[in-house]
Amino acid sequence: MLLSGLWVLFADAFDAYESRIVTQWPANISTAIRAGLLAVVVYTFIPYLTPPLPGSRLFAVSLPVLVLVTLLAERLIYARVVPRLAFRQRVLIIGAGRSGRMLAQALLDHGGNRYDVVGYVAENTAESSPRSAVDVRTGSREHRIFPVLGDCQAVDDLVTRHRVTTMVLSVTEEVDSKLLGSLIESVESGVEVISMPVLYEQLTGRVPVEHIGRHWYVALPIHHPGTGAMRRFMKRTLDIVLACGGLACFGLMLPFIALATFLDSGRPIFYLQDRVGKGGRTFRVYKLRSMVRDAENGTARWAEARDARVTRVGRFLRATHVDEFPQFLNVLKGEMSAVGPRPERPEFIEELAAKIPFYRLRHTVKPGMAGWGLVRQGYAGSEQDVLLRLQYDLYYIKHQSIWLDLLILLKTIGHAATLRGR
Repeated sequence: MLLSGLWVLFADAFDAYESRIVTQWPANISTAIRAGLLAVVVYTFIPYLTPPLPGSRLFAVSLPVLVLVTLLAERLIYARVVPRLAFRQRVLIIGAGRSGRMLAQALLDHGGNRYDVVGYVAENTAESSPRSAVDVRTGSREHRIFPVLGDCQAVDDLVTRHRVTTMVLSVTEEVDSKLLGSLIESVESGVEVISMPVLYEQLTGRVPVEHIGRHWYVALPIHHPGTGAMRRFMKRTLDIVLACGGLACFGLMLPFIALATFLDSGRPIFYLQDRVGKGGRTFRVYKLRSMVRDAENGTARWAEARDARVTRVGRFLRATHVDEFPQFLNVLKGEMSAVGPRPERPEFIEELAAKIPFYRLRHTVKPGMAGWGLVRQGYAGSEQDVLLRLQYDLYYIKHQSIWLDLLILLKTIGHAATLRGR
């Protein structure tokens, strides 16, 4: 049970259960080996911290081999079986507009081989001529053409004729009584009916704020037991433990970092910057200086990829996330959490909130040093990046839990160890 638990934890951290991974053989092998070996290594070292586990040296040597062989065999079978049409869901998308195209793209990019899009149903008769089709560009820049099979009046016939197992509502208008009756009848016959925002969220791990429309409630946080008093107590306890451990490690590294920074670009070693936290309150965040002095000249600007303002030592600090370590002080003070949406600068807040729907929902939780948007997308360097990060942040706010926090922390450690910071 312990070994299985470690495998699940590290497998999730390496995205080993994502559809786009398990159906692609090279990526499937790579993630299974990394997660499996890490689980075995941690499991093997447990006896040095706890009473010895039963077993011989032969067991210790053979364990990694047995784990990897069984993992790879299971994943080979899964990768061969799932793509077969008998195990794929046949999807009919109701709505041939921008929202429907975005969903089809998500199905192709993130659904692996589990979904087979049979076509679209147009919202009105004018869009459902026999020659109508929808062109979808996938993440690999390939074009896929899906036909518009008819309008909402033909749903019953289309479900039967194309053996549809899943219908996705991507309509922008209210569902009329005829379509509602068809949906209810389909559900009675075993067809799954799901809304576009919900399925998109399941596929991508982010909330499609641009395509929620009348379904605005989809973007709001879910107040499940994980957000109750016990969860807040556990999260604060985890924050204090991580902050104390992080500051202890940072204290050991600080003399070397300070010397390297001083020799590279002089003083100061630290700098303070205003950020917006929970409830829209402004606080000062602590950071190690990673850019040249007076990098902004009094004008706030986005950090860019390969930013010329970053110093030589700063590149290493950013790649390993060490420049963020002073923020453990903010965590200890209660202004931040170890995990949460990255805090934004007040200079950008008003402009972003005016342009991006639901942006201020990020302020319903404490900002964090590590975040779902950070590990899935990286740092934001433009308004378009901010929109994408908001989609990830809303997903975290809706589904926040200690388990999700642990996964984000593991992914962040992986980013730092492989120098995948900014």
